[in-house]
Amino acid sequence: MAMTAAVKDELSRLAVTKTCCRRAEVAALLRFGGGLHIVGGRVVVEAELDTGAGARRLRGEIHDLYGHNPEVHVLSQGGLRKGTRYVVRVAADGDSLARQTGLLDPRGRPVRGLPPQVVSGGVCDAEAAWRGAFLAHGSLTEPGRSSALEITCPGMEAAMALVGAARRLGVVAKAREVRGADRVVVRDGDAIGALLTRLGAHTSVLAWEERRMRREVRATANRLANFDDANLRRSVKAAVTASARVNRALELLGDEVPDHLIQAGRLRVEHEQASLEELGQLADPPMTKDAVAGRIRRLLAMADKKAKDLRVPDTSSVVTEEMAEMADT
Repeated sequence: MAMTAAVKDELSRLAVTKTCCRRAEVAALLRFGGGLHIVGGRVVVEAELDTGAGARRLRGEIHDLYGHNPEVHVLSQGGLRKGTRYVVRVAADGDSLARQTGLLDPRGRPVRGLPPQVVSGGVCDAEAAWRGAFLAHGSLTEPGRSSALEITCPGMEAAMALVGAARRLGVVAKAREVRGADRVVVRDGDAIGALLTRLGAHTSVLAWEERRMRREVRATANRLANFDDANLRRSVKAAVTASARVNRALELLGDEVPDHLIQAGRLRVEHEQASLEELGQLADPPMTKDAVAGRIRRLLAMADKKAKDLRVPDTSSVVTEEMAEMADT
């Protein structure tokens, strides 16, 4: 959750000058952070946030834009509550604030998605709505196979409105129900970076991209290391198999083997886990790996021909099932 806290801290300190954007952010904060409640026959507007900076930002914006003086209550950690929560509440003129922010329509009915002025506003309003939604109920996981930027929504209507706002920003977001809660999720790494940039979290996106790149480099290095290790194991296992066949060939041929083939064969038997290149360096005089491979191939061919003439098991007969499996892996 370190990335989530970093993004929320940066967004809470972001300076926004356009009034329409400030209003859209407040509307989203209230919509995704809590919304409307009826207490004693009166409309109460409140939002529950997980950062003190976000609560102070919302309180200040409500006062500056609409002239209300919200109360801020701190709910300490305890019970099912994992961390400290901050509740921003307007009770005295809740009905008035709800209409001003678009949480109630002109007929006094609750708006289930985002307010119409936000939905039909400019691209900057879509950015502000996402910023408010993230401050209210957003999370960002570390870059990796399961990385995601996620918003927990108060209902499917709000989720679909947020998906539409993301589409206007050129970002693909999906609404889904997870464990009984409606969520909007962005999983593509490039899309997450682009969205964070649009929201104004420039420092956080640099840190996120750096971690993402470091993870990708580490994953690539691991893949290459595993590939090299697999190749090495295959080479060793193939060498062990070849050594067993050469040993059988020398038994079959006895003194009938030319000296240069005997030299290559004995090198293979004496250094059964060495590569062909290493065998060539051990030869006197040194040979190329192709020369070593050619001599061993001719030695095995001669032995297999003699075995066929004598009607006895050839060099392949000494290759056990275990050796065959090793050579194939």
